[in-house]
Amino acid sequence: MSLDPLAALEARIADDLGRIAHPAAPWLKPRSGPDGSKALDVLIVGGGQSGVVTAFGLKRMRVDNVLVVDKAAYGQEGPWVTYARMKTLRSPKDFTGPDLDIPSLTYQSWHEAKYGVDHWRALDLITREDWNDYLLFVRKVTGVKVENATELTGLSFDRGLIRAELSGPEGTRSVYARKVVLATGQDSTGRWWMPSCVEALPTELRAHAADPIDFDRLKGKVVAVLGAGASAFDNAATALEAGAAEVHLFCRRIEPQVIQPYRWLTFRGFLKHFSDLDDVWRWRFMSRVLGLREGFPQATYDRCARHANFTVHTDAPWLDARVDGDRAVVTLPQGEFAADFLIAGTGIAMDFGAKPELASFADNILSWADAYQPPEAERNDRLGGFPYLSEHYAFVEKQPGLTPWIRDVHLFSIASTMSFGASGSSINAMTTAVPRLIDGITRGLFCDDVESHWADFLAYDIPQATVQATVPGLGREAAE
Repeated sequence: MSLDPLAALEARIADDLGRIAHPAAPWLKPRSGPDGSKALDVLIVGGGQSGVVTAFGLKRMRVDNVLVVDKAAYGQEGPWVTYARMKTLRSPKDFTGPDLDIPSLTYQSWHEAKYGVDHWRALDLITREDWNDYLLFVRKVTGVKVENATELTGLSFDRGLIRAELSGPEGTRSVYARKVVLATGQDSTGRWWMPSCVEALPTELRAHAADPIDFDRLKGKVVAVLGAGASAFDNAATALEAGAAEVHLFCRRIEPQVIQPYRWLTFRGFLKHFSDLDDVWRWRFMSRVLGLREGFPQATYDRCARHANFTVHTDAPWLDARVDGDRAVVTLPQGEFAADFLIAGTGIAMDFGAKPELASFADNILSWADAYQPPEAERNDRLGGFPYLSEHYAFVEKQPGLTPWIRDVHLFSIASTMSFGASGSSINAMTTAVPRLIDGITRGLFCDDVESHWADFLAYDIPQATVQATVPGLGREAAE
């Protein structure tokens, strides 16, 4: 009996991974925590695409003593079926990433096995639900296990190891690890941000685009959306499709941003070597990219524009907001606007102190503003708040010697962007970004153990061949 296509693909992937498993020799030295427990080689926080693929990359390097945790329930990791409100991914369907250049592990292979080759050929863009299912498939076939409903609440240093405080279904516990990877998503080193005047309003009148929103409650209501990026349009479209009476989108620019700078930088040279540039060039490129913000594609705009009750207001920043009865009123340069509900599609603010897991060293994280002073024409205080990372995604101390252990805490998220360009938040960058991260982790593990590796080498005495006894100075024939 022949296997169904997905089962056949699983077998093919297993065979492919088996063929490239060399070298198979274990090489890591066991460590014990101060409490006598077995220490992890790596703790990965975040079981979305970045965390799972990082764990997979480590497995290929024979780093198996790894724990992956995620605070979300199974299948809810990352944004894909939670606060992502687009219909499809914005990336072209042929972008690769989580496969780490293994053909049988690509999204295309999974899609063809599930839906057929003809369906793939006819496909325009990947639905976010299919992408989520594909990531769960990758997690399954690569053998990456994730402990769900488990949250990291603190990191500290304890006698040569990082102590991580975890909170899960069975309560709180401490685990010890040599290395930690924070693959914690969009708000990994900060918080979702909205203007303070909006944040001060009652929660029944406003939300951030990343919040859970009951869109059914907005049926027949007037909704105002702040921001003109792709996520702001996605939320506007979702409100329209839920039956909102009117949806108004407010853009502070005179014209909305329609250029997507990330499309330009999607070539191997930039993805792989951007982080090899000096600070001058890295700042110049990324301040331009992030200063433009993320443009929206035509399909995203059309999803809103097909509704007659949708309006875009340009040159219309929100200067203030107040409550008037059961409505919110925002102040614009042109006057006031009243709405039943406000949605802020306003992104993230870097704020290390806002994250409990960073609290013990938040004040000593080197930022770009600490490390580099750009020319006045390129100054951008918002981008200066991004962490300035080492060549392998690790935190760097602002005051050397105060928290030296943070060199073993690697950040792989959107906050890595200023140092590495498209990386921890980008699908197509994963085939170059993840190997660099893995190289940094394994280099640290190996170099820290170099003395014990040297001792093992000197003690190595396993013969490779058996040689018959001979008489010194005589050949075999003479000896006979």
